[in-house]
Amino acid sequence: MTGTDLSGLRVAITGGTSGLGLALVRELRDRGAHVAFVARNHDDVERVANEAPGARGIVGDVSRKEDIHPIAIQVLGALGGLDVLVNNASSLGPVPLVPLADTECEDLELALATNLLGPFRLTKALLGSLAASARAGRHPQVINISSDAAITAYPNWGAYSASKAALHHLSRIWHDGARRRKAFESLSIDPGDMDTPLHALAVPDADRSTLKRPETAAREIAAVIAA
Repeated sequence: MTGTDLSGLRVAITGGTSGLGLALVRELRDRGAHVAFVARNHDDVERVANEAPGARGIVGDVSRKEDIHPIAIQVLGALGGLDVLVNNASSLGPVPLVPLADTECEDLELALATNLLGPFRLTKALLGSLAASARAGRHPQVINISSDAAITAYPNWGAYSASKAALHHLSRIWHDGARRRKAFESLSIDPGDMDTPLHALAVPDADRSTLKRPETAAREIAAVIAA
């Protein structure tokens, strides 16, 4: 086991079958955490569950309102409670990226549903379990994976940027209210530009050697969780 021991910590991760989400599943499981991960594709979930024994896979789409409560129920059934929720699943919106004026309404809706409404709904569905964790003195956290695109208005990133900017601000509002109630800590974390399938879709000609490895970002986020 590397890094700080997180034995017994109960963690749920969305978008857990590729990129940063997959790296987090592996990193946190290796540190002793009990991990449940969520992704849309059944075959991908099964593959990762086989590759990471002990991690519990859940098939679900956080962009779909009707999937949220089944996901939450399965998370709690798998973990027996919750200490950390990592809202990692993301959508770029239109692929390839296009100017905002050329973005279809449906693509903007998908980015908002995945990157903003999904994290909001899932966090809300799990509030009771996070509050129970706080009462037990376990210092629960909600970690929302953000991006520098939430701050900087990059051309062609309109749907993604707008949704991540809203998520970043939502995280701050959650944090302020939850902290006053001593319920949970809400963090918005920008892991940096990573060598992931999502980044490859967005910037297919990027020099991969200049990008951060997802495993590096996962170790950094694990350190935040441990702290």
